[in-house]
Amino acid sequence: MNILYVCHRFPFPPKRGGKIRPFNMIRHLTAAGHEVTVCSLVRAEDEGVEGQGIAPHCKAFHMARVHNPVQALRMVARLPLTTPSSMGFFYSAELAAKIKHLLATQKFDLIFVHCSSVAQYVEHVQDIPKILDFGDMDSQKWLEYADAKPFPLSLGYRLEGYKMLAAEKRLARRFDLCTATTRAEWQTLNDYGTGAATDWFPNGVDADYFSPNGTAYDPDTISFIGRMDYYPNQECMSRFCAETWPLIKARRPQMKLTIVGADPSPAMRKLGEIDGVTVTGSVPHVQPYVRKSALMVAPLAIARGTQNKILEAMAMGVPVVTSSIAAGGVDAEAETHLLVADTPQQCAEAVLRIVENPAERERLALAGRARMLSHHAWPRSMERLDKIIAQVLTSASTSSKKQAVKS
Repeated sequence: MNILYVCHRFPFPPKRGGKIRPFNMIRHLTAAGHEVTVCSLVRAEDEGVEGQGIAPHCKAFHMARVHNPVQALRMVARLPLTTPSSMGFFYSAELAAKIKHLLATQKFDLIFVHCSSVAQYVEHVQDIPKILDFGDMDSQKWLEYADAKPFPLSLGYRLEGYKMLAAEKRLARRFDLCTATTRAEWQTLNDYGTGAATDWFPNGVDADYFSPNGTAYDPDTISFIGRMDYYPNQECMSRFCAETWPLIKARRPQMKLTIVGADPSPAMRKLGEIDGVTVTGSVPHVQPYVRKSALMVAPLAIARGTQNKILEAMAMGVPVVTSSIAAGGVDAEAETHLLVADTPQQCAEAVLRIVENPAERERLALAGRARMLSHHAWPRSMERLDKIIAQVLTSASTSSKKQAVKS
């Protein structure tokens, strides 16, 4: 089968959330014998160089270079329009022309789009079966931002959320089937009432790459991982350091927190001035930092879909303390596989419960990794993807036959 795969971030190397899911799909589809042509965007020269590494995992790939200042102007230009500004950020005339050329010169059996912001490139194509993997429902993310930001930023985010919601509903009707990453996101999609065919398949984790390796952990060190130029991560750590960290230090003064993630803002770097807190910035690999820690904290207040950081830590046999909203994107049970805490006091108590009780840490470590192997392994997720694709192709074939009979 010849597949055109369009995604918003070039999916190699798969080091961040927006790249991990599409890369694993592309790799799986190619390994299954399909010919996959990847079309996406890059925003820096080094990203384009690194992206060449996807070559063994697809038939062909095309990347269009965009520049953030120009894309920001595209966003501003859409402010008075009904189309979402974020779609302007992911629009490239070069990529649009390339996709148009590919569709005119090749026969594709399926178009697969990851992320609603790039569905604009193929939404009007009608003669090829199409799947839109929303992943997360971006409109809901913008609306959550609106609740967290002060006026007038809150107004801008709310407006973008409503624009994106209208776009998501429109796009759902223009694709043969739409998918999400979690049951909760799938339910949100269904609640739109578009009548579109929908399904979901979970994010996975590479349980070999993210695995325990016998490294001795430090019972007085905890960690957080995530890009530190991303607002939900910034808000999470700012709040944790201000409200929860003092409670932990008051009872266990020797505790240390390592915040691991690329591109920390000045405000995030300033957290490193707090007693016991280290902000690493970009690191080659996060595994050594997580494996060394007694647990990973992820008390996010803003979280859509699946937090890959949680899957990765659990796969490494490192217990996780997280919030209800972040835990909702993981197929795991509170108390059995991870701990859930929604207030500073609850979070501090959960952290101390693990660091002061080695047997409890061991229990959660073993249970968490076992859950990742049984419910979040990529092969299991890709089995669901295969069934979804088969369903779409069967439905398209049936529709074509009915149309042929009518004509």
